[in-house]
Amino acid sequence: MTPGARNLITDVDGLIVGNAQDDHLKSGTTVLLSKQGPMTTSYAVMGGAPGTRDTDLLEPDKTVPGVDAIVLSGGSAFGLAAAQGVMDHLAEQGRGFAVHSARVPIVPAAILFDLLNNGRKDWDTNPYPDLGRKAVTAAAQDFALGTAGAGTGATDAQHKGGLGSASLVLPDGTTIGALVAVNALGSATTPSGKHFWAAPFEIGTEFGGLGPDPTAGLQPLPPSRKAAAMAQHGNTTIGCVATDATLDKAACKRLATAAHDGFARALVPAHTPYDGDLIFVSSTGKRGAPSDEVMPLLGHFAAVCMARAIARAVWEATSRDNDALPTLRSELARIQT
Repeated sequence: MTPGARNLITDVDGLIVGNAQDDHLKSGTTVLLSKQGPMTTSYAVMGGAPGTRDTDLLEPDKTVPGVDAIVLSGGSAFGLAAAQGVMDHLAEQGRGFAVHSARVPIVPAAILFDLLNNGRKDWDTNPYPDLGRKAVTAAAQDFALGTAGAGTGATDAQHKGGLGSASLVLPDGTTIGALVAVNALGSATTPSGKHFWAAPFEIGTEFGGLGPDPTAGLQPLPPSRKAAAMAQHGNTTIGCVATDATLDKAACKRLATAAHDGFARALVPAHTPYDGDLIFVSSTGKRGAPSDEVMPLLGHFAAVCMARAIARAVWEATSRDNDALPTLRSELARIQT
């Protein structure tokens, strides 16, 4: 197994991603879009505090066969309005679920809480519809990680979070990728602050090559900087997994459940009552069904991609004025000096 050419979710053929953010707001929006029509999609929530739009449609027993785009956004419930900006843009392009002569773009969304991160939130008009429109119009195969899009104002327990992505090309040629905005109650780093929980899954030096923590045994978690600086209840990690393998909605649902293992491998703790942890899974159907060799392990590969994407999100975060928490890189530089 190797990463795709970009080591991004857009290594899945036909997918593009767009970011839009406002550094004064310290928030933003990310859109996953298929260039070639609707994606078969389902989802799984394992956090206790989700914020979502149109996710009921993604259950295997619901009628809508696919979605046109997926939105990840900051802004808490205000950020759900980003999907409206995306929907309006897609409607102008003539995309959407056909209902007789009408077309209705299907744009499910999930949000994270970044309202207490020292950004300016004193808006007169909700900024997220405009951020959604800007994100979808900026969609391309290459996109920024770290302090970008939905990850702009994100944090974990100890450091700035961010937007991450990773991919794998599997033995039968299937491609799978993950996209995630990390704003967790838990931490992506071990108690030492010098190593990622996801270190065993790193490929090359994609998130710094820091290696596994050499400390053996169970380690007590340090006090949360995030809880001290902001709030215990302002969290959530939201993400997408996509593959070119042909999967139905039920298989996407099963894969979304398995992909949550990536959250548990890369964030400690994960899936708390104060996180809205959610993963969308989409199939573009560009290839046939996975091989008999790959199919039983597809959930494992999804979780590996997600764990790597989470660590990349934190590793790629960059400092901005008036940040509530430091970046991991700045902390490592301070420790080394």
